[in-house]
Amino acid sequence: MIELRHIQKVFHTPKGDIHACQDVNLTIQTGEIFGVIGYSGAGKSTLVRIINQLEKQTSGEVMIDGEDISLLNPKDLRKKRTKMGMIFQHFNLLWSRTVQKNIELPLEIAGVDKEIRKKKTRELIELVGLQGRENAYPSELSGGQKQRVGIARALANDPSLLLCDEATSALDPDTTEQILDLLKDINHKLGITIIMITHQMEVVQKICHRVAVMSEGKVVEVGRVKDIFEHPQHTVTKRFVRDISSKIDDDKQNENLKKIYPNGILLRLTFDEDISRQPIVSRVMKETTLDISIVSGNLTNTIDSSFGVLIVNVLGGTKQDYENIIQKFQDYHVIVEVI
Repeated sequence: MIELRHIQKVFHTPKGDIHACQDVNLTIQTGEIFGVIGYSGAGKSTLVRIINQLEKQTSGEVMIDGEDISLLNPKDLRKKRTKMGMIFQHFNLLWSRTVQKNIELPLEIAGVDKEIRKKKTRELIELVGLQGRENAYPSELSGGQKQRVGIARALANDPSLLLCDEATSALDPDTTEQILDLLKDINHKLGITIIMITHQMEVVQKICHRVAVMSEGKVVEVGRVKDIFEHPQHTVTKRFVRDISSKIDDDKQNENLKKIYPNGILLRLTFDEDISRQPIVSRVMKETTLDISIVSGNLTNTIDSSFGVLIVNVLGGTKQDYENIIQKFQDYHVIVEVI
């Protein structure tokens, strides 16, 4: 388990102090895929470098399995880092080395026997799907293949923690999907804790169990991905969710909907995975004389669930009629919001 307790990081510059992390408190469970999302400058990359102590926090504690690793001496810290793999946005491969030799590098540094290195490398090449490319150089690989090499290299020392700093940002959408599937498979097969640093909500949606949202050095929201998608609280979170889901609309968009549909009421209906498969709207229509028209709808899938959202316009009733129809939806366990 990883615990970040009251992490502060201040960079002192000629132009003034920069507060990269401000009182960050997070608990990351063993074996989960945890996302840290934020826009550029939010402090997320600084935070991941504090986790492996490439960057020292100004104050606070970094607890890994009950041990404050920021108190370790250099030798013990280096040993601890061997169990923390890291994947980078731009791969960071050695261009003069083949795929096999790039993957072997951490094992060479650790002084592992040559035959053991080769055996381990063969296993990792198979795990990441690079069979037949062992002797290729980075210049001969696609972006996705380069990242697979980076992942295999990060796994060479059998880490218990994998840190991914914008690991898919340099990849096209199809390749991103493949790399995320690979990471999810690695998490499932090896039980490795994965921390995903990203500015892409699609990455969080696809792979993460829980997510922390950062803004201006602070964690402004944290929770299960499903809950964050269904009920984002902070403005920054709503912006991220809105990028890939029509469920969340800002005030301006809500006002536009009201102008387009000035009569009756507009309802935003959220269906969880179980009830989204039931004909609830059809049932409610049969139970009322009011007119219900569908304005928009979408389905969002996360790693462990899915939910659907409909915006409907209800017409032809009194205030009491509208309250009654809201209650009907709620009786079917639909989350109802009046726009």
